[in-house]
Amino acid sequence: MADSTFGFIGLGLIGGSIARGIRRAQPDARIMAYMRTRSRLEQAQADGIVDVILDGVTEELRACDIIFLCTPVEYNAAYLSQVRPFLRDGAILTDVGSTKTDIHRVVTELGFEDVFIGSHPMAGSEKTGYENSTDHLLENAYYIITPTAKSRQEDVDRLIHVAQLIHSIPIVLDYEEHDRVVAAISHLPHLIASSLVNLVRDSDNSQGLMRRLAAGGFKDITRIASSSPVMWEQICMTNTGNLIPMLESYIGSLQEILASLKDRDAQAIHDLFDTSRTYRNSFSEKASGSLLPDYSFTVDIVDEPGAIATLSCILSARGINICNMGINHNREHGEGALRITFYDEASEKAAWNQLRKYNYELIK
Repeated sequence: MADSTFGFIGLGLIGGSIARGIRRAQPDARIMAYMRTRSRLEQAQADGIVDVILDGVTEELRACDIIFLCTPVEYNAAYLSQVRPFLRDGAILTDVGSTKTDIHRVVTELGFEDVFIGSHPMAGSEKTGYENSTDHLLENAYYIITPTAKSRQEDVDRLIHVAQLIHSIPIVLDYEEHDRVVAAISHLPHLIASSLVNLVRDSDNSQGLMRRLAAGGFKDITRIASSSPVMWEQICMTNTGNLIPMLESYIGSLQEILASLKDRDAQAIHDLFDTSRTYRNSFSEKASGSLLPDYSFTVDIVDEPGAIATLSCILSARGINICNMGINHNREHGEGALRITFYDEASEKAAWNQLRKYNYELIK
């Protein structure tokens, strides 16, 4: 029998989007939620997303088949003990945090390994809160599932089903491997982007010329520095075990680059760009490197039959040629579901203006 009753502790951007996705796919589902800001819960109820507003972690949670912990990562672990007494036999407790090792460690210490399965929907936005959640934020985004040593396969399959229900792409990973991977592809890039922005800030002249001229590649590789400082502080501090050695390796590679520049070793610098380009192009949607002009943007589009065809017709009717189009699976950095690349700046601007007329939400 499919799970039909879902509880949410926290109903922000991710929790709200999961709840909206479940409601869209399973209209008869029963959804209950608790968060400290009651006005947002009342709005969620008015929107038809939440059926039951909880006053706290209460007896009503016993009705749930799956309970989602959707508070900031430093608070999710604290809610484990509060929720466990109200978890009925056969129910699953999961979280949506960006790091997994800390909460899995607490789960093991508390002896909750048979009822808990970690998860990490890899999508996000520069905006936060329930008011910015959508029923398609997680469409075509990777939904990482991290079982414990005592997780039953049938329970893992239930979370896989939820991910598929909201049109995410489920991937089952060991939680330690998850944290090692995201340290490299997500957490370290945030540190690098922020430190690079601060380097330019500290190196700029009194007229702010660097800031004025910053564009193209610099803006592309530092865009994620605009993310929430509070959220990323918590994420980094809960993954230091993986982030520190990764950062040390990166610092070591920078020192090697510095030495090559001091020695005027042109071949080493050429190899740096060559090997990185080859690897980057193996997962890039465009052949050019990120430092070249990027005439593209993303569209927050619902994954439904005809959606891409409709968008393409709107552009083609105006004679706008598309260079490339692809789905974003990892959208933690706030990108929309569909990325469109154009041949030149004029085409990009024309497409942007045309799609805005049709009320598409666009992200540059």
